[in-house]
Amino acid sequence: MERDEIVKFLDEFLSISAYPDKSSNGLQVEGREEVNTVAFAVDACLDTIVKARAFNADMLIVHHGIIWGGVNYVKGLFAKRLRELMKAEMNLYVAHVPLDAHPEVGNNAQLLKLLGLEPKEPFGEYRGVKIGFIGEFEEPKPLPMIAQILAEKLPVDYVKSYEFGLQEVKRVAVMSGAGGFAIEEASEKADLLITGEFTHADYRTAEDLRLTVIAAGHYATETLGVKALMPIIREKFGVKTVFIDSPTGL
Repeated sequence: MERDEIVKFLDEFLSISAYPDKSSNGLQVEGREEVNTVAFAVDACLDTIVKARAFNADMLIVHHGIIWGGVNYVKGLFAKRLRELMKAEMNLYVAHVPLDAHPEVGNNAQLLKLLGLEPKEPFGEYRGVKIGFIGEFEEPKPLPMIAQILAEKLPVDYVKSYEFGLQEVKRVAVMSGAGGFAIEEASEKADLLITGEFTHADYRTAEDLRLTVIAAGHYATETLGVKALMPIIREKFGVKTVFIDSPTGL
């Protein structure tokens, strides 16, 4: 399959240019034109690039790429990552905010699906665009049950609950990764915020707003989008696919 056909599909399917983002989304690094194997990962770090090369991947699709806000110098760590990609003639395709926000395969939509919920309304304003979702149980659910489901279904050792608000939850707001920016909005619209990481400042904000939060891991909550995208690419283009796991424990 030709690289450009896959890129064109991804650009359109993920609405890659519709979201303001500090990440340079789309095809960040151009490699060989013919694509037979596509690797998927959360991060374009040296570990995932080397592992993808071991699988003879022609393309690596990630959530976190290597270009954020442009390139001033090609040296240091950036040069090392780029060199590994170029040696392998591997294409690097990146979908940061677009893969958070997608209503089908996005990290946030997939987080809700783990709980048996569908996106009910947009949530989480980021640079003027909503990139998360709110889902709603028919009947309130106990917080420990929700935390247990996430612990069982996500690739994480544990999830942490911060019980500042309701213990029985009906409306659930989700924002994968670093979702602290959405705490105030969540406190106005939902009973619970599920996010990835939770900082000291986030703790104080949620505490003061009496909002219950579950932190399920930045990495773990952002494996969902790339994993959901894999079968779509495999079935549409007839290529081999592989997920490259490189957890941080964070």
